Amino acid sequence: MDKEKVREHLANLNVFKSPGPDELHPRVLKELADIIAEPLSVIFENSWITGEVPEDWRRANVVPIFKKGKKADPGNYRPVSLTSIPGKIFEQIIKQHIWEHLDGNAVINQSQHGFVTNKSCQTNLISFYDKITGWIDQGKAVDIVYLDFSKAFDKVSHTILIEKMIKYGIDRTTVRWIHNWLSDRTQRVVINGFTSDWKTVSSGVPQGSVLGPLLFNIFINNLDEGVEGTLIKFADDTKLGGVANTREEKERIQKDLDKLEQWAETNRMTFNREKCKVLHLGKKNDNIQYRMG
Repeated sequence: MDKEKVREHLANLNVFKSPGPDELHPRVLKELADIIAEPLSVIFENSWITGEVPEDWRRANVVPIFKKGKKADPGNYRPVSLTSIPGKIFEQIIKQHIWEHLDGNAVINQSQHGFVTNKSCQTNLISFYDKITGWIDQGKAVDIVYLDFSKAFDKVSHTILIEKMIKYGIDRTTVRWIHNWLSDRTQRVVINGFTSDWKTVSSGVPQGSVLGPLLFNIFINNLDEGVEGTLIKFADDTKLGGVANTREEKERIQKDLDKLEQWAETNRMTFNREKCKVLHLGKKNDNIQYRMG
């Protein structure tokens, strides 16, 4: 493991970030970068070779971050995992290694705009907007289905994720390390200095971790398979669009929805039907109802 790369990561730490359960504060790690870079690189190297991840790197303090709605409703909070800072540094190294493989072999589908180099919310919206407005300008009726997965990051099956990593050609050493990193994870909720008991985590990728978004992109990558309409993703936020002039075109959209529902079932995910919406565009639109499940 490159000692200089480790030292660089330590030197670039944000001292205002919160530490994980091991309470190793980023300010201390940053100020001691020159001293601890070498022993940390040895630890990283041994973890990599053996595939064994220290227990502290598999623990998380979960902090609820309010999104919107009623503050009294627990469902309106996003759980963010605060994990070990040294563990996160190694996650960054692993992430770079995985991404070089995915990018070099064009593994991630072009429909994915979340957590992908040179893509963003803006590219997601612009590319979809251009396609849809092109159809509208031609006088066509267009239906857009906004899809929402229920607790997507928390429901990722570790077994299925590992199978997909192998399928996409990620090397066995990395896959073994990721498998260990995901296994036997524990977490506790921390609010205003009060903590819950430790609980075992059997599924999901940690929100707030470095590797979480990349692993989720790998997991959801084949969502597009067999879909004929225009599908665009930003992480788990998914939009499906299609022309809806004729009966055949409307049936095609329904078939795409059926395929997406089948994907969710196969991959042990569920759609939040209350948040799945349809937008009907065009003067000649029949505003038909589509079914989910």
